[in-house]
Amino acid sequence: MKLSAFGEKFAAESGIVGLMDDLSSALNENPDMLFLGGGNPGRIPAMADIFQQRMAEISNDPQELHSMLGIYQSTKGEKGFREAVAGLLSKQFGWKLSEKNIAISNGSQAAFFILFNMLGGPTKDGGHQSIHLPMAPEYIGYSDVGLNEGLFTATKPDIEHLEDHLFKYRVDFSELDLTNAGAMCVSRPTNPTGNVLTDNEISHLDELAKAQGIPLILDGAYGLPFPGIIFNDVNPHWNDNTILVLSLSKLGLPGVRTGIIVANEDVIQAYSNASTIANLASCNLGPSLSKEWFRSGEILTMSQQHIKPFYRDRSELAVGLFKSALGELPYHIHKPEGAIFLWLWFEGLPITSQELYERLKARGVLVIPGQNFFPGIEAGWRHTQECIRVSYAQEESVVRDGIAIIAEEVAAAYEQQ
Repeated sequence: MKLSAFGEKFAAESGIVGLMDDLSSALNENPDMLFLGGGNPGRIPAMADIFQQRMAEISNDPQELHSMLGIYQSTKGEKGFREAVAGLLSKQFGWKLSEKNIAISNGSQAAFFILFNMLGGPTKDGGHQSIHLPMAPEYIGYSDVGLNEGLFTATKPDIEHLEDHLFKYRVDFSELDLTNAGAMCVSRPTNPTGNVLTDNEISHLDELAKAQGIPLILDGAYGLPFPGIIFNDVNPHWNDNTILVLSLSKLGLPGVRTGIIVANEDVIQAYSNASTIANLASCNLGPSLSKEWFRSGEILTMSQQHIKPFYRDRSELAVGLFKSALGELPYHIHKPEGAIFLWLWFEGLPITSQELYERLKARGVLVIPGQNFFPGIEAGWRHTQECIRVSYAQEESVVRDGIAIIAEEVAAAYEQQ
């Protein structure tokens, strides 16, 4: 079989393919695997009860069940759901939105595939536009979505050392270069680090984007206004030059594959046209489940009362366990400000993060090595080989046992020097 250039690129191995292969196979091959690698959300009993109740309501209503399972909706998504999302965001934050500012995607990964290739890559006049990441590391799922090479450019962060083995990445505005950029994109909180850009940083990026005539894309999969897994006091951001991408996954619903794009009407129409070709229609399950939560505002209440406290407590537990287990080894933990991960930097690690990953996998612990989280950063920065991402969303016993083994393997690696 002779593959096209598209086939050669997208049928090949990649960081996100490797991640999802491990996610899908690890538990099947080793039921006792300590699963600290993926982005799967934790099981929160109060949220599970809400989901079960809503599913029962739909199952007991023949018309609602038919609407969910038996009808193609438009690619933009069911109008009533889009009206509910726009209504809540307008009422809560004063954003001037209608259903025309909302589109639904079959998961936010599908949305980014279209948005990035719509705004980045070769142009009709022979030029090339990049998607600029103002601070890397960034989400592993971005790295391989480009139809063409060189889709991403990125700026190295400033690294601020804090007390007690903590550090924080900050946007280095002095090095930020938007030459030939078609858009900027940042996740908030950042996947993989749990970093939360401040309101001032977001405002500065917004000003730069407007001055350059390009949109600012905010990936809010873990952030505001829902699921609200942010531990700092910051505000949600949107304006006519912002493309805000949200998700139902971290509510505890990754299986419904529902992303939500909030943007100006021109962007929504362009996205919808492209999505129609790729997907025909959007999925009904997520909108059917959650429409009433948007209408009532319950989605904000459950985020603040159930989801945020769960992950904040888990974050504090995981940080404490790592500090105890790693002792005085040369490690740094990114200040945990949100999301469901810790980002660990083992300065001067004698082996690569990929080698550490392989050793941990052999011990029955699955983490994510850091090197694939730096799209747009030129090779050669040793820091990219010294970090791992660790999820703390699993059962507490899994987190405890996994951290103990990670500490053992890291100590053994340093002893090799």
